[in-house]
Order: sequence, then structure tokens, then C-alpha cells
Amino acid sequence: MHPPLLIATTNPGKLGEIRALLDGAPVTLVRLLDRPGIAEPEETGTTFAENALLKARYYAAATGLTTIGEDSGLEIDALGGEPGIHSARYPGASYPEKFANLYRRLEGTPRPWRARFVSTVACVAPSGETLYTTRGTIEGEIAPEPRGTHGFGYDPIFLYPPYGLTLGEVSGAKKLAVAHRGKAFRNVRAWLDRGGLSPGG
Repeated sequence: MHPPLLIATTNPGKLGEIRALLDGAPVTLVRLLDRPGIAEPEETGTTFAENALLKARYYAAATGLTTIGEDSGLEIDALGGEPGIHSARYPGASYPEKFANLYRRLEGTPRPWRARFVSTVACVAPSGETLYTTRGTIEGEIAPEPRGTHGFGYDPIFLYPPYGLTLGEVSGAKKLAVAHRGKAFRNVRAWLDRGGLSPGG
């Protein structure tokens, strides 16, 4: 019987990517949806790493399960790294509105608008012990306009120059081959395969 591992996200897009990346790992994945009634923690960290650890510790304590917490977002150099840790809470009731607000702020600044996606991951035991941390990034640019219907979040405005396409224009497998979350969770998968959750692992 593989040990349970809680994935601390309610975002269906993230959950789908993480489950695909950890498919076949020596763990039994548990969703937050399987543990209803737990209030979300306030994300008070000032970095992606702090928020990933905060979420992992919170849900590990609340459920008694070893937990993976992930925090990710978009950093745009011309905006001083914004929206950064506030990516999901950036002004706009929908992502098209968030895109419009970002494009308004970028008006008058020279292209290319260099940007990156960041994903940080922390795995925490029920005791609160940090078992593993990792980070993945992908460098690119903000596209002149949103393109594509694949992916989720900011994918349609993130241009990956080696593909010549936004992450909203590529399939899930092609995206995860190069994207921030793909890199981070391949590291997690390798750690699990090495016995990361085994006694003494």
C-alpha cells in the first residue's frame, strides 16, 4: 500500500497537471476535495517558497496527511516582477480582465516584455517537518495579445520563444515538457521514486 500524499490545491488545472506528472509514483494521491470543510489558509508569505511551505504545513496539520503545497505565478520584468505572488489575486474578475489590466500597465514600455513563470513546491509531514522543497521556472515573454485556448490562468499571454507559441496554444504534454510546474513536479517525482516518503527515505 502506497502512503497517502495530499495535493493542497483546489485549482482543477493545477490538480490535473500534478496528477499527470505524479502518475505511477509510489504514493496514493489525495485531493483537498476528499477532505471537505477545511478553510483555506491566508497566504501571508512574501515569496512563492514561503507560501508553498505555509500551505503545506497548514493542510498537513489540518488533515494529518503528508502534504504537497505549491505556489506559482507570473513575473514580468517591466512591472518589477508583478503580479508575482499576487498572480491569482491580481485585479480582474476573470483572466481576460486580468490580461487587460496587465496590458494597460505595459503600454508605452518597450518590447520584448520579458517574463517567467515560477513554481515552488514544499512537501511537509504531519509533524510539520519539511521533507522536500524544489522550484521550477520557464523564461519567456508576454505575447502582444492573448492566444490559444489550452491550459489555464496566464497561459494565453505567455509566449515561449523556442516554440514560437503561447502556452495557451500547445497541448498539455508539450506544455509540461518545458513549463515551470512540469520541471518542479518531475523533481518531486524523482524524489518519490528514490523513496522520499519511505522510512529513512
